[in-house]
Amino acid sequence: MKRRILTLLLCIGMFLAVIYKLDTITNYIAKYFNSTSTVAIEKKNKYAKSESYDYVQYTNNFIPYNFQDLINIFYTVLDSGYDTFTFYCPVEYADCISDIEQISEHKGVDVLTTIGNYVSPYNNFTSLKVQYDMAGEVTIEVVHLYTEEDKLNISKRIDTIWKELVTEDMSKEDIIYAFHDYIINHTKYDENYEDEIKEKKTPTHQASKANGPLFEGYAICSGYTDVMAMVLDKLGVKNFKVASSTHVWNAVYINDKWVHLDLTWDDPVSEDHTVNNLLHKFFLIDTETLEGFDIKDHTFDKSVYLELK
Repeated sequence: MKRRILTLLLCIGMFLAVIYKLDTITNYIAKYFNSTSTVAIEKKNKYAKSESYDYVQYTNNFIPYNFQDLINIFYTVLDSGYDTFTFYCPVEYADCISDIEQISEHKGVDVLTTIGNYVSPYNNFTSLKVQYDMAGEVTIEVVHLYTEEDKLNISKRIDTIWKELVTEDMSKEDIIYAFHDYIINHTKYDENYEDEIKEKKTPTHQASKANGPLFEGYAICSGYTDVMAMVLDKLGVKNFKVASSTHVWNAVYINDKWVHLDLTWDDPVSEDHTVNNLLHKFFLIDTETLEGFDIKDHTFDKSVYLELK
């Protein structure tokens, strides 16, 4: 009788232990199967650049084993123009979920924004949702900055300007110069945009996007930078966007070196707000020259934008 009671108590104890650890056991089993799951790879869109940089690299391997692998996956998903993408953390990567949280939650917004600076503006995001579970399944949902209608209209507009400006005898630097001047001559810095945002008003102009300079004649730094990045991509010149805490501009690889291109600062607002200035002070200059101007807006993180050290 005592043996039966002891056996019963032992069975109850084991049952309770299993119940207590059920989530852990379930997650372990799920992670095992997830680690061998096949990731569905869609065809990337026509705006994908598939370039690698010092900070982040394009990848065909969607099984992460460290933090760098994760940001490479995020970059590749954005660069490819995917709307949704699912991958799996392997059992061997114990910190995978916590690293996902570091990237995707509020404290990681700088990481995502920086990654977005390396993709085509057409494929960049206005919002990005990351869903994950403790079993290691991670799904990225992307809301793109530019709609399909935007992309079509912007591409047509750039093509039209291209036909007006570009001739067969022009070098790549000549073409960049021509677009630099054209954009500035047809655009004013939108001095009201930031105040409208602070007041939670719908901005009068789409100045933060390429739509602003191309169709409305108004831009802030991100609008100038996006349209120039689109032109550089069309030209086949390697480029990315550089961001400080207050500003954004273009980094361009030309003549075998990385240089800076800042249309915003080459289109300064005049004192009486009536003159449309055009400068070339920030046209394809090296980092030493840029830093020589000692402008706070141009203080950038060299541990990220390593090409510009």
